[in-house]
Amino acid sequence: MKKFLLRYSIVIIIVWLSAISSGCGGQTSKRSNEPQTIKIAVLPILDTLPMYVAEENGFFTKQNIHVEFIPAGSAPKRDELINSGQVDGMINEIVSTVFYNRDETRVQIVRYARIATPDSPIFRILSSNQSGITNVSQLRGIPIGVSMGTVIEYLTDRLLQAEGFTQDEIQVISVPDIGQRMALLNSGQLDAAMLPDPLASLVMEQGAALVIEDSAHPEYSHSVYTFRKPFIEQHPEAIRGFLTAIEEAVQSINANPGKYSNLLIERELVPAPMVGKFEVPNFVTAGVPTREQWDDVASWIESKGLEIGKAEYGTSITNEYLP
Repeated sequence: MKKFLLRYSIVIIIVWLSAISSGCGGQTSKRSNEPQTIKIAVLPILDTLPMYVAEENGFFTKQNIHVEFIPAGSAPKRDELINSGQVDGMINEIVSTVFYNRDETRVQIVRYARIATPDSPIFRILSSNQSGITNVSQLRGIPIGVSMGTVIEYLTDRLLQAEGFTQDEIQVISVPDIGQRMALLNSGQLDAAMLPDPLASLVMEQGAALVIEDSAHPEYSHSVYTFRKPFIEQHPEAIRGFLTAIEEAVQSINANPGKYSNLLIERELVPAPMVGKFEVPNFVTAGVPTREQWDDVASWIESKGLEIGKAEYGTSITNEYLP
């Protein structure tokens, strides 16, 4: 009788444990089916278009992720959102990534967002219509409005050096606010300035002259998708799904760029006066910046007397999650 009771008790325990195990498994499965939310800090720039296309067409939903866009009016605001952990990812570039990772690897680049091509510039150096400047050689010794210590200053240096300028011949002046840079250029208080497209296209419509654009030396100019490293480590499948959706969106844009002109207006990615005039460029397919691009940025940062610290290509850039 005692043996029977013992065996009976063991059976009951096993059944009870199995039920708990099944219940836990069912709960885990249910949670895994819920969409993973990804919060992205977004600037009002053309580079963000594939994300909005992916949202509109349900490409994110297909990958079981929900992307929440958190507006950031400026790069410093974007960086504040990343630093505080309020967002998981952003569009930036190598220059700011190096600064993020000087002490430790805090963020990782996972994909190009945009690249300059011979047919599609991202940044342009423009001259005021009161300056008389119409070609690159006239920029020697002329203060150019830039945002110091950023990709804008980096591109200004590299574009002009590629045109034969020595560093002593390149003069820049700090005007970090893009709106102020535009206003000073239009008023003639700045002879020249570096501006992103399509804002540069608007300023040209208002009378500024194109001096040089990054499409002349596209190897220097690009933007990237970057995520906080802890988020990547905790949600690798969500990152893969995000990049798969972006790839699908890029293919859709490149197949029919005009199809998404409504999104340019809705998301205010193109200035109102340029609506209907600005052509959506092709977007880059899956890939990440090269070691040569990283090393060139690092070299430029050090030439400015700044430190790159522990920031390295191998830990700051990964192609592991590309589709």
